[in-house]
Amino acid sequence: MPDKRPRPPTVRLRRLAAELRKLRAEAGLTREDVTERTGINEATLYRIERSRARPQKRTLISLLGLYQADAAQRADLLALQSGSNDQGWLRPYHSELPEEYTSYIGFEAEARTVRNYESLFVPGLAQTEHYAAEVVRGVLPMASQKEIAQRVQARMERKAVLTKQNPLQLWAIVDEAALRRRVGGRDVMRGQVRHLLDLMAEPHVTFQVIPFEKGAHAGMTGSFVHMDFPDVDDPELVYLDTPAGDLFLESEAEIRRYKSMFEHLQAVALGPNDSAELLTRLAEADD
Repeated sequence: MPDKRPRPPTVRLRRLAAELRKLRAEAGLTREDVTERTGINEATLYRIERSRARPQKRTLISLLGLYQADAAQRADLLALQSGSNDQGWLRPYHSELPEEYTSYIGFEAEARTVRNYESLFVPGLAQTEHYAAEVVRGVLPMASQKEIAQRVQARMERKAVLTKQNPLQLWAIVDEAALRRRVGGRDVMRGQVRHLLDLMAEPHVTFQVIPFEKGAHAGMTGSFVHMDFPDVDDPELVYLDTPAGDLFLESEAEIRRYKSMFEHLQAVALGPNDSAELLTRLAEADD
């Protein structure tokens, strides 16, 4: 007998559903309102908004018209609809858009657990404002002060997921190089390290450091983020920040690979207590 279980929603379909929910909310419309004005069945609209169904193109165009989506939104969402059955997604960078418009932030806000390995940076959710500003300034040397301020503000707003009623579970692992590199100088790094120590006191945050003495390790190929979600129908995903853009992976083989890699990194890293001792030594060395 063929397997008739519904196919899990892809990254594109989940993003499309989230954007349509957001547009409807911004338009101040209920599902009943939408049904009355477009003739789209309310149950169908519910399934579309919960990423249970892929909207037909004409249905999507009707919704975008009702919600008064602008040209850029229309183009993005129609592109999502056309590829919504495909696994994996490379979202090209749009340099004119501030960071809060990236799809990664939307997934992060919906996630239950984020497992983040970083080789060169302090993880974004753990960055101080001063550190974040220096990172953006260094990574994007041509950015204007306005662009830097927008990106830093977006990064600071992202941190609300750690303080909400049911906070995100964050497990971060960094290479010691991320802590030794003096981004912004001595004072900025001292403040950043102390902030990490404060975060580690939170029960929903785990932080580990891979010391130089461990030599080569699995994370040297690059940073990554693995997410899972509260809804059992939402499959896990892996995010990679590449020079070409945001890469989202969701095939079972890719998820297994990165989960296994994170487990190897957990094993080679210092435990949370030893990691805290290393951070304390770094903070004291800069006093």
